[in-house]
Amino acid sequence: MTQSAGQDRSPVVSVVMPCLNEADTVVACVTAARKAFADAGLHGEVIVADNGSGDGSRELARAAGARIVDVPRRGYGSALMAGIEAAAGRYVVMGDADESYDFSETPKFVAKLEEGHDLVQGCRLPAGGGRIVAGAMPFLHRWWGNPMLSWLARWWFRAPVTDVYCGLRAFTKEAYAKLKLQCTGMEFATEMVVRASLLHLRVGEVPITLHPDGRKRRSSHLRTFRDGWRTLRFYLLLSPRWLFFVPGLGLAVLGATSALAGYLGVRIGDVGLDVHTLLFGSLMVIAGYQGVIFAILTKTFAIDAQLLPPDPRVQRFVDLVSLERGLLVGAALVATGLALLVVTILTWVERDLGTLDYPRTMRIAIPGVLCTVVGLQTIQFVFFAGVLQLDRRTRA
Repeated sequence: MTQSAGQDRSPVVSVVMPCLNEADTVVACVTAARKAFADAGLHGEVIVADNGSGDGSRELARAAGARIVDVPRRGYGSALMAGIEAAAGRYVVMGDADESYDFSETPKFVAKLEEGHDLVQGCRLPAGGGRIVAGAMPFLHRWWGNPMLSWLARWWFRAPVTDVYCGLRAFTKEAYAKLKLQCTGMEFATEMVVRASLLHLRVGEVPITLHPDGRKRRSSHLRTFRDGWRTLRFYLLLSPRWLFFVPGLGLAVLGATSALAGYLGVRIGDVGLDVHTLLFGSLMVIAGYQGVIFAILTKTFAIDAQLLPPDPRVQRFVDLVSLERGLLVGAALVATGLALLVVTILTWVERDLGTLDYPRTMRIAIPGVLCTVVGLQTIQFVFFAGVLQLDRRTRA
């Protein structure tokens, strides 16, 4: 890890710290990072990405040896993106400037990157070998928020991390360029891990110690419920499978089963299922089907906008369900539905527009409405999917 005087003196590692009114702690953080460079024989730089501090943080950090990058656009992610773009090192270590992270641990992250990892995530949680000093993390964050959101990241995105929220992490500039991160708020940190996992980058983990922050004049920027919800919302937006597809498919299957039971007049003990069950089941089919097709459209758009990496399953589906095939299926469903509705009207005419035998006629009318609506949904779906494909071909 040592670099001789005769070699290129461009920094090996850049430590980037977002800063907003951190006069109490920024000097200690900059000093710790610079000392870590000296102790490990690393040629490095410290960049403080200042987000509009008014307490002298910039001047203090510069005097301590940091390079200052002024970032007018507010936001944790905005500050980090500007600082990372300005970094000259081929490795970047990012961490908060509040003394909660010990920058003397920087060489451990660099060593992990030199082993071939693209992203090295710190882990504060004991489950991953980390340590949390008493008072360093609120009870709700430690025992619910972080473990739950980390578990969702592992489940939904196959992220190989124990502590998705840990702000002390390292990555190569090459890997960062591939991520194309967009979140300007606190979600920036989780977006990095999620996108690295989706792109199948090599992700490692380093146990660290979390200390109580050293702020005296102001409180943390983190807001438990606001930032927790924003992270969960981000997860959902990047995972239409769990937001739309799985709930929609489950609802459609349950609805179809219920509708069939109602149509057949199934009895379960003393409970009789009839046209009302058929009606409610049909509603569930329509709502569920809408969720499924919306999930497919969302995934297609997200891939096209490079929010998600290409998915061969989506491309196979698009190739299978062409505009022409979709129109034929949709038109057939609409025709079947309208035919059933015409039968219902003719039955009413035969009764001289009088009272109908509702249990019998509703068994014709409800499936007619169901087929018509699902057919129209299918036609609209394939047309919009075709528009997305047309836009992609035009830009190609």
